[in-house]
Amino acid sequence: MIRVTRRQKSEKKAAKKPAPPTYVNRKAFRDYHILERFEAGIALAGQEVKSIRAGGASLRDAYAQVKDGDVILFDLHIATYKFATIDPLPPRRPRRLLLNKREIRKIKAKIDERGMTIIPLKLYFVRHLVKVELGVCKGKRYYEKRETIAKKDAERERDREMRERE
Repeated sequence: MIRVTRRQKSEKKAAKKPAPPTYVNRKAFRDYHILERFEAGIALAGQEVKSIRAGGASLRDAYAQVKDGDVILFDLHIATYKFATIDPLPPRRPRRLLLNKREIRKIKAKIDERGMTIIPLKLYFVRHLVKVELGVCKGKRYYEKRETIAKKDAERERDREMRERE
C-alpha cells in the first residue's frame, strides 16, 4: 500500500495550476530612463480581472497622470471578457491606481520636473490581486536608444559565441 502525505497532495495541486500571466512593457525599457519604481494596486471590475488572467491585457502606449490627488492609468487595454454576463466595459477606460498619499506626493514632486512621466512597466498578480509596477521615467534621446539596442545586440552575440564554444 502506497501512502500519500499531505505535503505530496499539496505539491500535486500546485503542479496542476498554471502561473498567472505577467505583462511587461518592453517598449518602456527601450524608450525611457527609469529613475524610480513604485508598486500600485489597480481598481478593476471582476470581468477585467478574468480577462487579464485569460491573457487579454496590453501595456502598449499606457501612461499615468496625477489628477485631484489620485493616480489615474490611461490607455491600458484590457480586452472584453467573452463570458461576461453584464454589459462589457470599454477596453481603454481610465483606471484608478491604489497608492498611499505619501507615495502620490512623492510621484507628483518627481513629475513636476521637466520631461518626466509615469509609465507602467509591469502588470502582474500577487496572490489574487492585480498589481502594476510604475516607473518615474525620463525619455531617451534618439542616439541613446540606438546605443541601448547596440549593447543588447553585442551581449546577445557574446552569449551566442559562449554557447557555441561549450
